[in-house]
Amino acid sequence: MVATKRVSSTRATLLAAAREIFTTAGYAEASVVDIVGQAGSSVGSLYHHFGGKSDLYIALYDDYQARQRHRSATAFRTALAAGETDAMRLFIAGTRAYLEGCWAERELAQLFLSGGGPPGFELLTRRGFRHWLTTNTELLSDQARPLSSTLVLVLTTIATEAGREVAVQPSKAAARRFINEIVELIGRLYPPE
Repeated sequence: MVATKRVSSTRATLLAAAREIFTTAGYAEASVVDIVGQAGSSVGSLYHHFGGKSDLYIALYDDYQARQRHRSATAFRTALAAGETDAMRLFIAGTRAYLEGCWAERELAQLFLSGGGPPGFELLTRRGFRHWLTTNTELLSDQARPLSSTLVLVLTTIATEAGREVAVQPSKAAARRFINEIVELIGRLYPPE
């Protein structure tokens, strides 16, 4: 039990250090030495837990994506539980949560949405987008006034690109205004009956 907590603590410490180093320096300029120095750990410990800099970057990305999926899914389920059945309103609820997450974790959103990363990272992000698109299409096809797969593709692409812009807004108020404008524009693409 103590060993498991120590492993978990070391992993979390390395991820926190990697977050700081990667968001400050970028992937290419970040060094393993800087990361372990920030974490107060050893190079051997990093390689034991992650296998290297690229695996650490991908683990940081996976954790970020898991939080973003959780935010969107929670907003979707909350709207559904409140009786919402309109697919567009459900999509907007999830999108708003996603965009708010891009602001809340703007350093990571900027890092991951602006390109870069280890070899193969772009393919990983494309697969992630495809998974999100498939999930959205499945969830929204079961609702009243379902959205077509083409419209879900367009809306999901807009949400992804908007996330990049939310992350670079100069203030929380500016981010909020931008998010409100994006979800209003998205809503216009599928007007109510």
